[in-house]
Amino acid sequence: MASRLGSGVSGVSRRLGRGGSVIGGRAILAVDPRALDRLAVGRPVALVSGTNGKTTTTSLLRAALATAGPVVTNALGANLPPGLAAALAASPPGVPAALEVDEAWLSRVAASTAPRAVALLNLSRDQLDRNNEVRVLASSWRTTFGPALPTTVVANADDPLVVWGAGMAPDVRWVGAGQPWTDDAAGCPSCGARIQFVGGDNGWVCGGCDFRRPPLDVRIEGDEVVDRSGNRTALRLSLPGRANLANAAMALTVAQVLGAQPSKAVAAMSELSEVVGRYATVTVGGQQARLLLAKNPAGWLEVFDFLRPAPLPVVVAINARIADGRDPSWLWDVPFERLERRLVVATGERSRDLAVRLHYAGVEHVHQPDLLRAVAAAPAASVDVVANYTSFQQLRARLA
Repeated sequence: MASRLGSGVSGVSRRLGRGGSVIGGRAILAVDPRALDRLAVGRPVALVSGTNGKTTTTSLLRAALATAGPVVTNALGANLPPGLAAALAASPPGVPAALEVDEAWLSRVAASTAPRAVALLNLSRDQLDRNNEVRVLASSWRTTFGPALPTTVVANADDPLVVWGAGMAPDVRWVGAGQPWTDDAAGCPSCGARIQFVGGDNGWVCGGCDFRRPPLDVRIEGDEVVDRSGNRTALRLSLPGRANLANAAMALTVAQVLGAQPSKAVAAMSELSEVVGRYATVTVGGQQARLLLAKNPAGWLEVFDFLRPAPLPVVVAINARIADGRDPSWLWDVPFERLERRLVVATGERSRDLAVRLHYAGVEHVHQPDLLRAVAAAPAASVDVVANYTSFQQLRARLA
């Protein structure tokens, strides 16, 4: 009887989720609070989580896995349980899933979906009014990914908080994915002493105990991914920047755990030139605007690396809605001084906060709160537009 009941509820879940909407996902979970458990049964599941790079890594992973057949994913970044339920319910049973998961929900989603592999990208401060203490998240991951959950964890060995979070997992593939932002991992989560970022083969070590970067299973050399046996796989990405090489290395490693052939996987990943509008070039009036996303200080450090050089102007759009985090004080942690010798157009709903920060950084700027007018205010035929989450979505909606 229980089996027939579970099957019936799962069937209702699939009918409710056919449209793939978050609203449909909420209805699914209202009818069946264990819908994720049921919808994940019989399918290989890979989860991707971390503060930055989730959507891009998941898109790369989906492309890699799709070389072997259909793959379900939450392509628009709906990474809470309603979005995950809607995505799974909209696909046939047994179809592999590549799912982006919010870092605060990862433990609960992993317990529900019994993933075959989990990618742990990084941990840093993001929404200060929600995930303000990332060490708590790392400890939650550490409790989750232990012997009781038989999954392969693909973890960024260059982030001490990720290493701590993955440290109890029985099967870990350590990837040297890099972590330029180190301010949130200055203290050892094991003993409280200071983490020393020494670079080179050691990467980082704790000054007070034996906590250190683990030996790498996968590393990045130039545009190649090299495994511990010395096998090399060239990445020919269309996506820019060091961060996307790291995202691709993580995605490739997860894809191999799920049985993807490396050569086919990297060929598929190389065809990805934009991710839900990120990195796309659009026409605004008579100007070409390249759209970039940066949500927090760690994300900004990566974006600095692939902004086109000065004196090309930059448009920066900042909101502070629920999806962004209501507290925009993170702006003061971003080294905007690196934008000197170019004009910055400050826009978005919190453009005045940004303008104040740029003033103290000594960066030439103008203030234009309207997004499209801000692009027009940049005196160049081609500009980079960097926006945080909701301002990015607003800009894409106005350009549609």
